[in-house]
Amino acid sequence: MTPAAAALTLRPPLPRSLYVETTSRCNSKCQTCILTFGGREPAEDLTWPRFRQIVDQFPVLERVLLHGIGEPLLNPDLPRMIEHLVARGAHVVFNSNAISLSRARATALIDAGLHELRVSLDASTPETYARVRGADAFDKVLANLERLREIKQERQAVRPRVSLWFTVMRDNIEEIAGLVGLATRVGASGIYLQRLVYNGLGLATAEQSLHARLGRREAQLIADAHAAATAASLDFSASGATAPEISLSASPDAKPWSACRRPWSLAYVTVHGNVLPCCIAPWITAHYDGIVLGNIFRESIDEIWWGRRYQDFRQAIQTDTPPEPCAGCGVRWSL
Repeated sequence: MTPAAAALTLRPPLPRSLYVETTSRCNSKCQTCILTFGGREPAEDLTWPRFRQIVDQFPVLERVLLHGIGEPLLNPDLPRMIEHLVARGAHVVFNSNAISLSRARATALIDAGLHELRVSLDASTPETYARVRGADAFDKVLANLERLREIKQERQAVRPRVSLWFTVMRDNIEEIAGLVGLATRVGASGIYLQRLVYNGLGLATAEQSLHARLGRREAQLIADAHAAATAASLDFSASGATAPEISLSASPDAKPWSACRRPWSLAYVTVHGNVLPCCIAPWITAHYDGIVLGNIFRESIDEIWWGRRYQDFRQAIQTDTPPEPCAGCGVRWSL
């Protein structure tokens, strides 16, 4: 490694991609979510002053995701946050259950300039939705999304782009077939399958995971849904911009975590200001304090990003013994 390359490894430029957790509250009880089983931090909304304290420390922001462990729509300052980031030139996205997507909130998101709304659905029938997501809200979510589509049409707005996200498990794999019809109904432009992040809580178990366990039936269901989506001019992909069958296949790399570039390219900041290496680590770690690389309300992002804890983390992830949560990367979740 050249001296210049080594310097970039230890002291990479400040990230231009940022995850900001706008709330650690939620109005669902998803059986795959750690928040349902206690969460990692006390429930709280990110205030406007603290939001500015976070984002204003980053000189350039190209992409900001306003979600973490919680439902972003519950934060009343969300549209204001989006507007501020869009004005700075950032591409703004967030994941949502869309339960609270009222007419007023939908209009505010459009006015704020939100680029994409990713809706976590995980089912195509009310019964499975209630079982997996812990809320009897399937019909309400669809009605909210239909209303969003209507408001966009009334305003001749192309944003936000709407996409449907589906966490694939043994418990819901049969429902993939219904996603194309739902996406068409609500005006979504794409369907994305996510590998289950499992930690032994609720439905987030190894037994539910289909990673490296796709049988002929499951593979055919995915292939049929892909074909139907293509025929309907819908995107059909998986998290990480890869094909679903690739995301769910075993990695040929004996150390898949070593390919991860997140500790060099993005930062994830919680409601309470804790800076984490990625958005997946808090879901799986058994030692939460061990993945906190600094606190942005007590230190500057410069001090954290170029500090010893981040340097040690970056070095460890390239070894045979990576940081504890990273050991499952490529197995318990996709890269």
